[in-house]
Amino acid sequence: MFGDICEILSAVLSNDAWMISEALTSNAVWVLGGAVTLLGGVLFLVIYHYVPWLERNLEASVMVSTYLLIGVIIFVEVFRRFVLNVQSSWSTTLPPFLFLIMTWVGCAYNVKTRSHLTFSEFRLNMPRKLQFLCLSLDAVLWIGFSWIIVVTSTQTVANSAANFQVMMGTDNLLQWWFLASVPLSFILISARTIENWLLDLKNFRAGNDLIVTSAIGAD
Repeated sequence: MFGDICEILSAVLSNDAWMISEALTSNAVWVLGGAVTLLGGVLFLVIYHYVPWLERNLEASVMVSTYLLIGVIIFVEVFRRFVLNVQSSWSTTLPPFLFLIMTWVGCAYNVKTRSHLTFSEFRLNMPRKLQFLCLSLDAVLWIGFSWIIVVTSTQTVANSAANFQVMMGTDNLLQWWFLASVPLSFILISARTIENWLLDLKNFRAGNDLIVTSAIGAD
């Protein structure tokens, strides 16, 4: 196992997409992926600590930027197609990749605001210890889910890079540049999960309310 981990690290340092893709087929990728998921989340927490603006606005800024860019591309290309009878070949392939970025970064935002399905009304009637247990279970599940996606999506990214997959309608815009947003987004989810759990632990020890109702956009 240790040898396989060293092989993966060696492949990454070689900057050879084919070697990386081959190395990521071993089972050691799950051990390394788990470490990256947790340590990557901790790294983002450190960055958030020293750059509070990012902690408050990172996900929202990415979501709004990609959403506006999608809207601009579609609006301009519809006008060009039906009025000027011309259209960029990439105008129908780039927006879905931008939507991919917006979606998964948005998932991290909703983890931050706890606006995913949390059964708050049901948990409010539980004893405090059981409430904290449920919140801890949430954290474990989010970390586990992120771990799986980080590993599998990184394998997809490496495979795309190894095969030089180019976005349809372009000559040199590689797909893996956009696909890499998936593992990065789930590392963001890991960071927000750890951040929320640490806050839950602090509230539990201080005797503060553990379960609060939330809504999308209530940041």
